[in-house]
Amino acid sequence: MSVFTKVILFTDTDGRSRFREEAIDLAEGTSDLQLSPLMPCNGYKLRQSPVGFNYDFHCSPNPIWVVVLQGQLEITLQDGSSRLFKTGDALYAMNALPDGAVFDKSIHGHASRQVGPDPLVTLFVRT
Repeated sequence: MSVFTKVILFTDTDGRSRFREEAIDLAEGTSDLQLSPLMPCNGYKLRQSPVGFNYDFHCSPNPIWVVVLQGQLEITLQDGSSRLFKTGDALYAMNALPDGAVFDKSIHGHASRQVGPDPLVTLFVRT
């Protein structure tokens, strides 16, 4: 059985955003067409960001899949680490502001930016 690696951006117990990975079994379908179980969603949006797009530190208020349809997206965390997502890559963002916290961009969230020569086109699927 194959698996899909789900990259998750989440808020850790210290209020800081972190990455982790989780395997999703592709146990449905056939050997030629491996599928995950059906997952619920609650609407979607498309976004196009121009070359040079740079979004300062922010949180994801609702769990959302971010699928890169064109270009490259870099997500940077407070500790300076980052991950690059290219065309076809997906990220599950669920790094909400902790309950009762007041947003502090030196502690909370992640920054995102377009990388490379092509505009960034992303699909946001709310879960």
